[in-house]
Amino acid sequence: MKGLFIHGAEDMRLDDVAVPEPGEGEVLLRVRYVGICGSDLHYYFHGKNGENLVREPFAPGHEFSALVEADPSGEWAPGTPVTVHPARYGPPAPGLDDRPHLRPGGDYLGSAADFPHRQGAAAEYVLVEKPMLRRLPDGLSLREAALAEPLGVALHALTVAGGDLNDRALVLGAGPVGLLTVAALAARGVGHVAVGDIQQSALDRAHELGAHETFLIGRDDVPATSYPVVFECSGAPASLTQAVASAARAGVVVQVGMLADTSIDVNLAPLVSKELQLRGTFRFSTEIDDAVEMLAAHPAIAGVVTHVLPAADAVEAFATAKDSAASGKVLIEF
Repeated sequence: MKGLFIHGAEDMRLDDVAVPEPGEGEVLLRVRYVGICGSDLHYYFHGKNGENLVREPFAPGHEFSALVEADPSGEWAPGTPVTVHPARYGPPAPGLDDRPHLRPGGDYLGSAADFPHRQGAAAEYVLVEKPMLRRLPDGLSLREAALAEPLGVALHALTVAGGDLNDRALVLGAGPVGLLTVAALAARGVGHVAVGDIQQSALDRAHELGAHETFLIGRDDVPATSYPVVFECSGAPASLTQAVASAARAGVVVQVGMLADTSIDVNLAPLVSKELQLRGTFRFSTEIDDAVEMLAAHPAIAGVVTHVLPAADAVEAFATAKDSAASGKVLIEF
């Protein structure tokens, strides 16, 4: 079979590898679509994602859809369309009963955090454990289902925000996760969703997904002390400063975008005077199930996908995904 492997910074190849054999409790999947995530971009362009260094040929990919190829137990019929919850949780830990994704000792498909690496789904076939499978409902296409994992991230951000979201919310950063956060807020019936970004094309996509108001950062003034909930989705320090400034008194700022693992220049002074809560959010727990249902109920969310390229053009696909002015979510088709 063909598998897409990163060998180092800007060194990605479509290699020939053996089709894996499913063992007890495993199912072999025929992969159809794989989404390119920000972490995948870091692995390819820099040879690492944060502290996670590529130390062996590494298959990225944790956002994907597939067809069941073989299940030795017979539980899953060949041809069944699925998406996958890419996490394996660590052992139970005190205080984390309702947050298994935060337990130490777990892993994630397409992660180089451990060695040997946890290989991802960017290949014609991949093995997963049966509890990770999510059957697609009728009417949800394999292309749309590749969005379940990143939409789960957006929905978990809404979970972390908590409270009543039926009023006003601001999303800063209209990349793929920001766009899916906009779509999730709109699908949940939030009355007024505002979006800020440095790219007009990204704001246009946000409008199509349900945003009511947009701000072009650098040209428009973003209102201060105006939004009960602000989702910072870019990971840029200046954007976090804006999030704190724009949050209403006693409001909540949810940090969705990954911040650099270093000291950053951020003005948090209003955090104190407005009694804000700054909350981090990481991946998701059960929200991928809600994501599958939301995708089936709101097919317009699939509009976040702007490009689908074959695996043979993966280098071009990664370059396209890196260009936030030109693309939303980019998928690779196997």
